[in-house]
Amino acid sequence: MTLNKLERKYVPFAYMFLIPTVAVFLLFYLVPIVTVFFTSFTRWDGFNAPTFNGITNYLRFFTQSSFLISLRNLLLWSLIAATLHVGFGVLVAFILYQRPKGWKAIRAVYMIPNIISSAAMAMIFRFMFNNDFGVLNGVIRLVNPSFQVNWFFESPWAFIAITLTWLFYGAIITLIVLGDLMNIPSYLHDAAKIDGATGLQAIVHIELPLCRYAIGTSIILSITSRIAMYEAIALTTRGGPGDDTMNIPIILMKAITDLNYGLANAAAVFMFVMGIVTLLVINRLFKMNDPVY
Repeated sequence: MTLNKLERKYVPFAYMFLIPTVAVFLLFYLVPIVTVFFTSFTRWDGFNAPTFNGITNYLRFFTQSSFLISLRNLLLWSLIAATLHVGFGVLVAFILYQRPKGWKAIRAVYMIPNIISSAAMAMIFRFMFNNDFGVLNGVIRLVNPSFQVNWFFESPWAFIAITLTWLFYGAIITLIVLGDLMNIPSYLHDAAKIDGATGLQAIVHIELPLCRYAIGTSIILSITSRIAMYEAIALTTRGGPGDDTMNIPIILMKAITDLNYGLANAAAVFMFVMGIVTLLVINRLFKMNDPVY
């Protein structure tokens, strides 16, 4: 589409509206990111001027025993997030899309836990999973009176308990996928009915493929949330027992507590790179640069 002479005249003024956004991006995103990358190659206590020390921080970060455990936990949580977590959110979206009786009430109830902060949810689960007076153990003891498990403080239960704090809370995923479902043109379903397609065939051959962008975006959001997961661990297990639930943000915060900002920023750079890799891989797998229709 070509612009006429009058439209071209006002194009420079339209770009002026981008100035606040560009300024915010430079000030609060680009400058901090560049600073993190630069200081990850320095010895810095956060008070004195940083001094260059090469790749010392990265060597220390990659060689500590807690890193390998954190990487293992991240891979397991990412796999669970990309399959069970996203899968559950997509399933709820497809159920709501069918508009069953009471679906609006179900949608409201499903959304409520997701508006609670991560810190508050962590504390709620800490009390729910308490061995002495927690709801979960109380229910289990109705069947097995001798059941005794300190969920957040015993291995391997701590990893399972941390996973349960986020596994079934996928309202954002549901909303993203439901939005794509609502935008599917009605004539596609009409054509499928004329061709004799069943409901399952419509889901497999029409609805799921047309929600490819939404599902791919949901997987990216879910995995990157696992990369940055902090509150649920810091307020419950603190990375324990041992290093069973250790992750990169806990290592980062411990480095900050020790006034080793260079090491902390090396961990931050690793998280940043993992997020970029996740974005590129999911974009490639789900062909998110290709047209859907």
